[in-house]
Amino acid sequence: MARPPLPPFTAETAAQKARLAEDAWNTRDPQRVAQAYTPDSRWRNRAEFLQGREAIEAFLTRKWQRELDYRLIKELWAFTGNRIAVRFVYEWHDDSGNWYRSHGNENWEFDEEGLMRRRVAGINDQRITEPERKFRWPLGRRPDDHPGLTDPGL
Repeated sequence: MARPPLPPFTAETAAQKARLAEDAWNTRDPQRVAQAYTPDSRWRNRAEFLQGREAIEAFLTRKWQRELDYRLIKELWAFTGNRIAVRFVYEWHDDSGNWYRSHGNENWEFDEEGLMRRRVAGINDQRITEPERKFRWPLGRRPDDHPGLTDPGL
């Protein structure tokens, strides 16, 4: 099943693909998110290497059990053909109430149906205090009027 927008990407469709990914990840629904990847998709997330939707879904389940009140913003960085690079920031807290801001970059490669077949992510965590949080919208999709990453200097 196709997942538009499809490659080759334009600036508009690459930005749209990034926002659709952000919206899906902000649902924190591992099964829904995993459907955007090919059945044999390969991932590198930090130092963890995964292959396949089942592994991706299991990874995301663990992630969102640990990273509570997760809110994410993705921003298009570059694109060409069937590849997109994004930078992202998300905020979350652990079960002890410690808040973090995680900064990273992802490189994506898509098949002809618009499913992601490769994802390479590098991520760094920064401890923040609750008053330092910038992502305070209700859980779920980021509101259209909330700034992206560039405006607040992230």
